[in-house]
Amino acid sequence: MTLAGVLFVLVIVCGLSTLGVMMVGVLSMGHDAVDGLDNQRRSNRLMVWRVRLQLLTVLLMPLWWLSSRG
Repeated sequence: MTLAGVLFVLVIVCGLSTLGVMMVGVLSMGHDAVDGLDNQRRSNRLMVWRVRLQLLTVLLMPLWWLSSRG
């Protein structure tokens, strides 16, 4: 498998992971929480993971593009 192929798979996996974390966060907002502080902490952790995965996806996309052109 070429570098472009590996990077393409990584972009897809990171993008789907970002979407999954975002959906878990959206669904968790809809539930009534008994303890609001725990719910806020969980929401913050999910948001941090979403931002990290999104950053990784955005950084991998130009690398994939550059490697596929050569």
